[in-house]
Amino acid sequence: MTAPEWEFIEPYLPIGEYGPYPGRLRQQFEGVIRRFRTAGQWREMPTEFGAWSTVHNRFRQWRDAGVFEALLEGLIAEAAKRGEVDLSLVSMDSTTARAHHDAAGTHLAADRLTALEKAAAEEEKARQRGGGPEEQVGRDAGDDPAREERRRVRRRRRLRLKAALLGRSRGGLTSKVHLAADRRCRPLAFVLTAGRAADSPQFIPVPRKIRVRGPVGRPRTRPDAVAGDKAYSSRSNRVHLRKSGIKAVIPKKRDQTANRKKKGSEGGRPVGHDADPYKERNTLERLINKLKACRGIATRYDKTPESYLAGLHLRAWMIWIKDLTRATS
Repeated sequence: MTAPEWEFIEPYLPIGEYGPYPGRLRQQFEGVIRRFRTAGQWREMPTEFGAWSTVHNRFRQWRDAGVFEALLEGLIAEAAKRGEVDLSLVSMDSTTARAHHDAAGTHLAADRLTALEKAAAEEEKARQRGGGPEEQVGRDAGDDPAREERRRVRRRRRLRLKAALLGRSRGGLTSKVHLAADRRCRPLAFVLTAGRAADSPQFIPVPRKIRVRGPVGRPRTRPDAVAGDKAYSSRSNRVHLRKSGIKAVIPKKRDQTANRKKKGSEGGRPVGHDADPYKERNTLERLINKLKACRGIATRYDKTPESYLAGLHLRAWMIWIKDLTRATS
C-alpha cells in the first residue's frame, strides 16, 4: 500500500481495549490483502507480515467489527464528495464462485444447529401428506430408528450448507455473488447467496444496499436507472422500480411477450426497452473480471460467508482506491 492509502485506512481500524497500540498494524493489513490475492493458507503467511495467527486474528476482529464494509462506504463517500460517483445508470448481475473443499465443513454451535434442525423438522413434517409418520405406512413409517438417523444426518448436512451459503451444482459446492456497479466499472453493493439461488429474487435486496453519502443530507440510495439482463425481467421487479421512480433498462423475455400478446387488450401495454444504455452493461462484466483477479475471490476458500464477504468488500475497496488515486495523479 502507498502512504495515502494507509492514511485513509488507519482511522477505520479499531484498537483493542487492552494492550499498547500495535506497531505492525499496517503490515498485518497488507498480509490480509496478500492472503486474498494469492489464496494461500493463513499458515503460509510470510514472516514479513508478522505471525500468521496474529494476522488471522486481526482479520477476524476487523471482519466482526464491519471494518471492510465501512472502508468501502467511506471511500464511496469520499468519491461522492469529489463529484466522481455517477448513479445515472447502475448495472446488476451475478457471478458464481466455486468453493474449494476447504470451504466445506463450517462449524455451527450446538444450540444453533439444534434450533435449525428443529425448525427444519417442523417444516418437513408440515409438508408431509397423510397426517404424519404415525399415520403413514410403508417406507415413510417412523418406527425405523436407522432410517430416522440417516434422515437426521442428511438434514444436518443440508443445514450446514445453508448456513454457509453453499449450494450444490454439477461442479460441486458454489456460492453466488450478486452485485451492482456504476458506469465507471466500480462496485457499489454485494449480496452473497448459495450457488443455486436465482437472480431475480435478489434484484430488490442488492440496490437497497447502495448507500452514497454526500457532504450534506441523507445518503443517496436510488439510482436513476437500473440495467439488467432477462433474468430480472419479472412483473414484480418492474413494479418495484416504477414505484421507486427508477427507470428499468431490462429486455423482455420472449415468452412474456408472447403471453401478453395472447391476452390481447387485457395484456396491457408492451414494455419499453432503451437499447442504448443497455449496451453499457458490459461495465459489470469487466468489474467481475477485476474482482476475480484475486484468487481468493475467484474461488471461495473461506468456511464462513462473513469472511468471504469481507474479502469482497476489501477487493472492492482496492478497486475504488486505485481508481481515485489514478484520477488525482
